[in-house]
Amino acid sequence: MSKKVNIGLVQMSCSADVEANVQKAIDGIREAARKGAQIVCLQELFTSLYFCDVEDHHNFSLAEAIPGPTTERLGKLAGELGVVIVASLFEKRALGLYHNTTAVLDADGAYLGKYRKMHIPDDPGYYEKFYFTPGDLGYKVFETKFARIGVLICWDQWYPEAARITALMGAELLVYPTAIGWDTNEPDPAQNTEQYNAWQTIQRSHAIANGIHVVSVNRVGREADQQFWGGSFVSNPFGSLLYLAPHDQEVVHVQEVDLGLSEKYRTTWPYLRDRRIDSYQPITKRYIDD
Repeated sequence: MSKKVNIGLVQMSCSADVEANVQKAIDGIREAARKGAQIVCLQELFTSLYFCDVEDHHNFSLAEAIPGPTTERLGKLAGELGVVIVASLFEKRALGLYHNTTAVLDADGAYLGKYRKMHIPDDPGYYEKFYFTPGDLGYKVFETKFARIGVLICWDQWYPEAARITALMGAELLVYPTAIGWDTNEPDPAQNTEQYNAWQTIQRSHAIANGIHVVSVNRVGREADQQFWGGSFVSNPFGSLLYLAPHDQEVVHVQEVDLGLSEKYRTTWPYLRDRRIDSYQPITKRYIDD
């Protein structure tokens, strides 16, 4: 049975001006709604520059409560436009306790809840462990007006376990707000190409393995030594690209997807049927060396 939904992707550059970033995102949401979007997905930490490229205590001032002022503002917008909004924010949970969190606002403006990023990287240019406590809410699926949305965040996208668990919880599509780019000091362009291709490929593989659509929304533009590579995309349940954004432009795109296709792909290629759950206990070990 067909279940067609219009997904809006807002790929944008950011500045040090938080209000300007929020307003740009709001403008993007409005444009997506005008184009027929029913679910609008924003990129990771869209209210600011990607501050995790440095370890600086002043950046904690960018955090806010969730629910809080931005979710309240976006909730009103969601209700006005009749769209679902997936919004990635820097959460201040308590004094000295912060998370990388995505909130989901339903089409009537209701705050449905939040997902806290589970996998936290610590690499040159991505010093996220300095800022974020790993998520403790588990994996989440949000029952919205238009679809059951599974939300994961950036570094989570490299982990098939996260995608699988979220899919097994009933997600009809996976959404990945993301902030990733090329190191401008990297002298080998082939390495940059390889990194982007790996990023796209791993997420398309989650679509295939789980028989669901995947939506990945990345930022664009130069920030310090990072050239964020854009390249936001939508994949169908067999890994085919339905949409691919440019690397160097802001864009608001609306893509129609048919969530009902999951039935076709999951029965034609019945990976879920043939899972040997009795044999997977070793995956809970850090490394199998005994």
